[in-house]
Amino acid sequence: MFSRFQHRSHQIEIMDDLQCSGDVVNQTLRELEFINRWLGGNAVTLEGIKQLTKGQKKKAWSIADLGCGGGDMLKRLADWGRKNNLTLKLTGIDANPHIIDFAKSNCKAYPEISFEALDIFSMEFQQRNYDIILGTLFYHHFTHDTLVDFFSKLKHQAGTGLVINDIHRHWLAFHSIRLLTKVFSKSAMVKFDAPLSVLRAFTKQELADILFKAGIQRFRMKWKWAFRWQVICTVIS
Repeated sequence: MFSRFQHRSHQIEIMDDLQCSGDVVNQTLRELEFINRWLGGNAVTLEGIKQLTKGQKKKAWSIADLGCGGGDMLKRLADWGRKNNLTLKLTGIDANPHIIDFAKSNCKAYPEISFEALDIFSMEFQQRNYDIILGTLFYHHFTHDTLVDFFSKLKHQAGTGLVINDIHRHWLAFHSIRLLTKVFSKSAMVKFDAPLSVLRAFTKQELADILFKAGIQRFRMKWKWAFRWQVICTVIS
C-alpha cells in the first residue's frame, strides 16, 4: 500500500504543459483558489512572510511569487499589506502566458500586483532581485537535482529570504485529495493533477537535503495543515 509513497513520482502533470489554455485552465485556477482558501494553504505562506518581516523597520518590500497561478496568493498578500500600511511591490511569475492572462484579469483591483510570463530557469530571471521570494505548491513540479541547482542560484536573488510552502508526500494526503476532487471538482485537470501532486511532493528529509545541497543552511521547517511543509529560509546575500 505504501510503496508508491517511498519515492517522488516523476510523472508529468497536465498543468506542466505550458500550452494549456482556455476554459480548462480557467476552471482549474478558480478551483485551486477555492481549495487553497478552504484548506488554509495560503495562510501557510502568509505566516512565513510575516515571520521574515517581523520586527523590521522596513515598510516597503518587493516580493516575487514563483508559479503564481491565478494570483490568489498575491491578492492575500496585497490585502495584508494594505491592512498593515506596508508598501508592497508584488510580482507574479509563471511560464504559461495563458495563466498570466487569467491572473491579470483576476487581480485588476490590485495595482500593487504585476505579472510576468517568464521562465524561472532563464538568465533573464536570474538577473532579477527581490526582498522575498516565495513558492506555494510549486517546487514539487521539479526534480531533486533541478531544485538543488535552482536554489543555489535563487539564494543570491533574495535580499531577506525565501518562503516555501509545499506538499508533504503522505498516503492520507493522497487519498484525501483524490476523494475530495473526485466528489467536488468539475475540472478534469484538478482531478488528475491534485493526487499526482502529492506523489511528486516531499518528505521532510528530501526537502532539507535539497536545501543543504544548494548551500542554504539557515532555514526553519514545520509541518502545517493540510499536509504542508512550511520552510522559511533566511538568505542574506
